[in-house]
Amino acid sequence: MSVLPDLHLHYVQAGQNMNQPENPFIARVLQEADKNDEISTKGITLKLAGNNHLVPVPRVTDDDLGVLVSVLGQATFVTGLDLAYNVLTDAGAKTMATFLQENSTLRYLNLMFNDIGTSGAELIAGALHRNESLVHLRMTGNKIGNQGGMFFASMLKTNSALEKLDLGDCDVGLKCLIAIAIALTQNKSLKAINLNRPLLSSQQEETTVHIARMLRSNSSLVELHLSKHEMKNFGVERLCEALYENSSLRYLDLSCNNITCDGVKFLGELLKKNQTLEILDLNANRIEDVGAIYLSEALLTWNRTLQALSIVSNNITGKGLVALAHTMQFNMQLSHIYIWGNKFDENTCVEFSDLIEMGRLQLGCTDVAPYKVDGKVFLAELSHGLAKHRYWAPRCAAVAPGAANASLEIVAVSEY
Repeated sequence: MSVLPDLHLHYVQAGQNMNQPENPFIARVLQEADKNDEISTKGITLKLAGNNHLVPVPRVTDDDLGVLVSVLGQATFVTGLDLAYNVLTDAGAKTMATFLQENSTLRYLNLMFNDIGTSGAELIAGALHRNESLVHLRMTGNKIGNQGGMFFASMLKTNSALEKLDLGDCDVGLKCLIAIAIALTQNKSLKAINLNRPLLSSQQEETTVHIARMLRSNSSLVELHLSKHEMKNFGVERLCEALYENSSLRYLDLSCNNITCDGVKFLGELLKKNQTLEILDLNANRIEDVGAIYLSEALLTWNRTLQALSIVSNNITGKGLVALAHTMQFNMQLSHIYIWGNKFDENTCVEFSDLIEMGRLQLGCTDVAPYKVDGKVFLAELSHGLAKHRYWAPRCAAVAPGAANASLEIVAVSEY
């Protein structure tokens, strides 16, 4: 049974009982939550992220967390907890693991960019072997290492509730990625996983081969992030071979790799037959004009499912960019395109300016905006992109579902 919505009062009392001084930041957030009229009927997320404040706040410590979870233990209306960018360590992870074992209502937990290590990862992953409520977990930026990642791989073999798992920038390694790929051949519940920036010592692309093998049999994964995997054309070819047999993946992130036009040729052939991919992120590769033309040809006459394409910083000149602009005049399904960081010529500026002015391309769906100087059209950068809110989101307002985001809300999961 839920306690009445008086979180702040319970927090003050718990702090006194545990001889822990009040954290004014936590107190303020709980006071704001108490004013929410729907708190007892509609699940809420407590936003306790330590960044994104005009006035610096005292970040949440391990001791603060101990008091907080003692309050939340009976507050079943709290379904989300955002503790990103604080100073939680393995001791805090132990507190959180105990909470996850006992709590049956928390659906969203964001622990990104704290100081949790391998032992903390073991405790949290261990708790998720038994937890049946958590749907979305973000561990981004905690240096849990390869062994910490292995604990999450083991958890994925038994957990059937988790739908989104973010292990980006966690220093996981070769063995962990292979173990996760093997686990996902059995797991039927996970819909999205972020494996960005692992620490790989091998250049043989074994991890990509294992992930490709997993994609052949996995029918639940819809979002996959493989940024900074040092992936080359060989790896892209393996992924494309697997995706011919996959009918569930809708968001593929291959940004910041070593993909050239030869690798994009395989992607172009895949797009001619694939009927499920909706978002393709090729940001910071080197596909050049030839690669852009491969994509434009596939999207012009064959593919009618891709909605968002990012080709930021790919050494593309006017020839390739104009080809993609022409494609958008015929392919009405492609609504989001990101092109900044390439080599714009006059034709590029005019073509994209025309797309924007005629309403074919909305400013919220691209990263450039036209302006004129002495009668000539130029393009300025907008702060939009597929990764706009991957690491940081405004505290004051929610992002519209159709706006540029880390994900275009393609998976219906609470508080993404």
